[in-house]
Amino acid sequence: MSRYIRGSGTSPSVVADQTKRASMSAREALQGFERFPQWMWRNTEIVELVNWLRQENQHRSECDGRVGFYGLDLYSLRSSMQAVVHYLSQVDPEAAKQARARYGCFDHLAENPQRYGYAATFGMKKDCEEEVVRQLVAMTTEASHLVAGDNPADVDELFYAQQNARVARNAEAYYRTMFLGHDESWNLRDTHMADTLDALREHLQNSNKREAKLVVWAHNSHLGDASATEMGEHGQHNLGQLMRQRHGRDKTFLLGFTTHDGTVTAASEWDGPAEKKSVRPSHAESYERILHDTGIGNFYLPLRGRRYVSELLEVRRLERAIGVLYLPASERMSHYFYACLPKQFDAVIHVDTTSALRPLEAVIAAHHDEAPETYPTGI
Repeated sequence: MSRYIRGSGTSPSVVADQTKRASMSAREALQGFERFPQWMWRNTEIVELVNWLRQENQHRSECDGRVGFYGLDLYSLRSSMQAVVHYLSQVDPEAAKQARARYGCFDHLAENPQRYGYAATFGMKKDCEEEVVRQLVAMTTEASHLVAGDNPADVDELFYAQQNARVARNAEAYYRTMFLGHDESWNLRDTHMADTLDALREHLQNSNKREAKLVVWAHNSHLGDASATEMGEHGQHNLGQLMRQRHGRDKTFLLGFTTHDGTVTAASEWDGPAEKKSVRPSHAESYERILHDTGIGNFYLPLRGRRYVSELLEVRRLERAIGVLYLPASERMSHYFYACLPKQFDAVIHVDTTSALRPLEAVIAAHHDEAPETYPTGI
C-alpha cells in the first residue's frame, strides 16, 4: 500500500515489480486485505483517500518527505513470515533458507494461528518463541550485510522486512496469550502497535533527516487514553495512553470521533457478511447524546485546556463503541462503556448522523486463515 502511495521503487531488489506497480490501481493495492473484516479497508472511501495521497506525493520528491501509509497491527503471522522469506530470497538466499527452517516450527499450524496458540498454551505442541526471536535478531544484527549502500528504497525494503519479522515475533506471543485472558492479549497487541509506531518514527526520521509527523487511524478504543475509561480500571492500556506516557502531551494529540445516529457497515457475527445497519439514537445518559442535544450537528470540540468544556463533560458518562460488529438488540451491553471524555481525548469530532462505508465487494467471503483484524473484541 505504502509503495503504491509513495510511487517509489528504485531499489534494485524490487526492480522486477516496477512495471506492475506503475500500472497498479488503488483497488489492486488493497488486495492484501482478504480476511474478515475485509470491508474495513477495502471500501470506496479508502480508495479515494489512497488516490488523493498518491496525487499529493507526485508533487513531492523523496527529499521533501512523501506521505506513507503503514500498518501497525500484528495479526498477519503467516503472511509476515512469508514476507520475510520472500525478502531474504532476493537479497540473501542462504539467510532465506535459515528463515524457512526457523518458521518451519509452526508447521501446518501457521495456517490457523489460533490453533497454534491453543496447542502451545496447553502443552499440545512446543511453542515457537525461540525461533521467531532468533529470526528477528538476525534481521536486526545483519542489517548492514543485507543492505549495501544507502539507496532509500533498499533501506525501506529492509525496514519492511524487519517489521514483518517483529510482527511474527509478537503475533506468536499474542496467540499464546489469547487463551490466558483478554487483558493480557489486549495489552500485548497495543504495546506492539506502540513499539511499531516508535520504530516507524525513527525510520522515517533517519531517512528524511528531520522530525517525522505521524497520524494514526484506529478505533477510539485504541486511541483514546485507556486510563480514563473502564478499560483502564480492568487493567488494560492502549496505544493512545502509551504514546502520552512515552512522548508527553506536547508531542501527542488524541482525537476521537462520536455520532448520534445514522448507518454503519458492520457484521452481526464473526466471519459474517457486511451489512448496512441503522445506528440507534445514542443513549440518553451518554456523551453522544449531550453532543447531539447541542443542536449544532457536525462540529469539532477542543477539550485540552478548555475549562468550560471540562466542567461540563468531566462527569463520568457512557460512551459508545461500534466496531466491525454491531448488535443493536444488545447495544447497551455490547457497545457502551464508561469514560471521562476530557481525559480520554484532546478533542473530538462529532458527526451527528453518520454514513456507512461502501465496501468494494457486495459480498464478503469468509476467511479462516488467521484471526479477524479486530479479534477478540470487534471494536
